[in-house]
Amino acid sequence: MTRFTVDTGGVALSAQVDGAEGKPWLLLSNSLAADLGMWDDQIAHLTRTHRVLRYDTRGHGQSAAPVGPYSFDDLVADMVALLDHVGAERADVMGLSLGGMTALGLGLAHPGRVRRMVVCDARADAPPPFVQSWDDRIAGIRAGGMASIVEGTLARWFTPAADPSVPARAKAMILATSPIGYEGCAGALKRLDYLRHLGGMTVPVRFIVGAEDMGAPPAVMRAMAEATPGASFAEIPGTAHVPNMENPAGFAAALGDFLGAA
Repeated sequence: MTRFTVDTGGVALSAQVDGAEGKPWLLLSNSLAADLGMWDDQIAHLTRTHRVLRYDTRGHGQSAAPVGPYSFDDLVADMVALLDHVGAERADVMGLSLGGMTALGLGLAHPGRVRRMVVCDARADAPPPFVQSWDDRIAGIRAGGMASIVEGTLARWFTPAADPSVPARAKAMILATSPIGYEGCAGALKRLDYLRHLGGMTVPVRFIVGAEDMGAPPAVMRAMAEATPGASFAEIPGTAHVPNMENPAGFAAALGDFLGAA
């Protein structure tokens, strides 16, 4: 693996490449309050078929955290800059939660850069209760730092049956997230507005969701799939908002051979 920094126009993003040269590119994008390590359990499987480019979203991990709010245009531009940096004219793209929403933006704005897309546990709109939830979390962080949202976040991310080592890994990522970066990305989430555009998506998409996800419920994601031409949908039983960490085998089964299809 190779870790490096990409300047996306004043914002330094930390990225990593895994897998052999010559294979198709796959870009991975993390959720809010996580970093590229959230994909660790998938790398051995994904590098069988792809050269994997993953990165810490701006405001997260080892990437810079400029003062926000950020926009999805910013986050999508970061994806384009990463692809340009490694010389990937076209790539498969997979993102979870915030990363999945950013992937939707890339597919809508730059369809020529995307071969196939996997959108996991993500919404495409921002109804009032969703916006209020981000205002509440931002207020908590301003008052008590990232520690103030740890327990609530873990309760949304994982079911009570999750192996204790999994939320422990996630807790470390949450606590390492910049409060400025978290708030910056939350600003983008509050203005999420892709649902009405999904009918114009020309990229093949698979939507994947944990059956017990309350943040991006299965019914919401199924409706997104139905609004997206030719999309497919898969649900992972017994998992919540971050199924790739809670049940890597179930996640791999939901992914199937979608990314390997011609």
